[in-house]
Amino acid sequence: MDFVLTLHGHLPYVLHHGRWPHGSVWLSEAAFDSYLPLIEALQALERDGVPSPVTLGITPVLANQLAHPAFISEFEAYMQRRIESAAAAPASLAQSGDSQLVPIARFWHERLTRLLALFRSLDGDLVGALRGFEERGRIELISSAATHGFLPLLARDETIRLQLAVGVAEHKRLFGRAPKGCWLPECAYRPGGPWSPPGARPKSYRPGTDEHLAAAGYRYFFVDTHLVRAGAALGYPDVDDAPAAGERTPYVAYRVASSKRRPHDLYAFVRDPRASSQVWSRAQGYPGDERYLEFHKIRWPDGLRLWRVTGSAVDLGGKQRYDPAAADAAARNHADHFAGVLHETAERVERSRTPRAPLPVVTAPFDAELFGHWWFEGVDFLASLYRRLSHNGVHPVTAGQHITAGGKSAAGPAIQLTEGSWGKNGDFSMWLNEQTAWTWQRLWPLEESYWSVAPKALAGGAKARAVLAQATRSMLLAQASDWQFIISTAEAADYASQRFDEHCAQAEDLVRVLQSGTIDDATMHRVEALGAQDNLFPNVLRSIEEVVR
Repeated sequence: MDFVLTLHGHLPYVLHHGRWPHGSVWLSEAAFDSYLPLIEALQALERDGVPSPVTLGITPVLANQLAHPAFISEFEAYMQRRIESAAAAPASLAQSGDSQLVPIARFWHERLTRLLALFRSLDGDLVGALRGFEERGRIELISSAATHGFLPLLARDETIRLQLAVGVAEHKRLFGRAPKGCWLPECAYRPGGPWSPPGARPKSYRPGTDEHLAAAGYRYFFVDTHLVRAGAALGYPDVDDAPAAGERTPYVAYRVASSKRRPHDLYAFVRDPRASSQVWSRAQGYPGDERYLEFHKIRWPDGLRLWRVTGSAVDLGGKQRYDPAAADAAARNHADHFAGVLHETAERVERSRTPRAPLPVVTAPFDAELFGHWWFEGVDFLASLYRRLSHNGVHPVTAGQHITAGGKSAAGPAIQLTEGSWGKNGDFSMWLNEQTAWTWQRLWPLEESYWSVAPKALAGGAKARAVLAQATRSMLLAQASDWQFIISTAEAADYASQRFDEHCAQAEDLVRVLQSGTIDDATMHRVEALGAQDNLFPNVLRSIEEVVR
């Protein structure tokens, strides 16, 4: 039985948009907590000859930030501040009577110093390091929509095509090859048919998400369990991992049915409920173990986490000292347990498998930032897991390897997916609700006005094309699903609202300039300033041309 571990790396564009508490510190935290530890683990596995075929998604907006010179300077400054604080912490802890925490402060100083050294050994080029792993056959990199726009709620098919076209083009530019796989933002999928979200102008028919993916050249994507079988979304409420009679199993990469002919099959990998909840659930899964680092208790002003979970019912004041050795042992034990879960699943599926059934696969997709950032020991867990799987009978592969190496034996039956996402309630309500409806009331008219002028501006002179390019960047940034998600969770909602309003207003203003047909010097100065601030997608005009052809 194949096992596909998929990590989805994504952050909205935060460079040049604040630093702390909201802004570029998010990117630096993710690099220190998750991306660098993952690279370090992949290096160790490669040195030891242990296969680690992770399917790693890096969204185009994240890849652009990691490749930006400003990221290197931001990260260096962030790490220097953290190292200085960690170096001063032992004396401060001893003075305050917390001498028992001094070893943990030293642990952090060593870790900060080590990972900064790794960053410098890579010349700050995390994108290049990941590209190298793929070139050597260690991992498979996949892409996504340009800015993680919530595709099923975008009003124009041209906008969906643009999000995907920029995503493919940027992946080729930064990673050197076309992506086979796409991580749909929020795993949100809509089949072909009528389109009438609340507040939008209804349309009798729109192509499904799968049709757009196939047209963009993708071979596979990922969906949550409830899109392929009856039942609720994973965790909302709990889902039994054993499908009832007649239900579709999650252990198949399905060919997605479409009303249009395609040059190739398009596969949907299905999240396995048991394997996924075992990892991501803090209440029921591994991250809630009492030995792991407590995320929510932070020492001020050095920002160090020095305590362990201790217990789910223990308040922050009762958290006990973190023990790295105990946490490391827990990660190894949990890797053993998870390998056992996969082995049990493989045996159960094989017992019920008919002779001509497609090659089974367990798919476990997660946010990459879960490992290291939210679950500090998560990267160590993954490294231990790959070491266990090298000799337990479960075959770890990338998603692309499963559908290509398996050939016809990997091809599941053709199905029609239902609408949904991997968000709360399994639908679109996390992104379109009473708190976020106003964002869509601005995005939908913006799309209409944008596409009314884009073809003419493309055929215009250099000034019109420059204005169009920046209007496109601003519109794509406004479409990021992150803003609605953050508003809905009420965490940093003011920052998300401000960012959305800022990008949307910029795009609206530039589209109005294109509609007027008059581009003055003040507009060009503004375009230049915005281009310096939001410096991403340098070849966006080519993607627009591809869409309007």
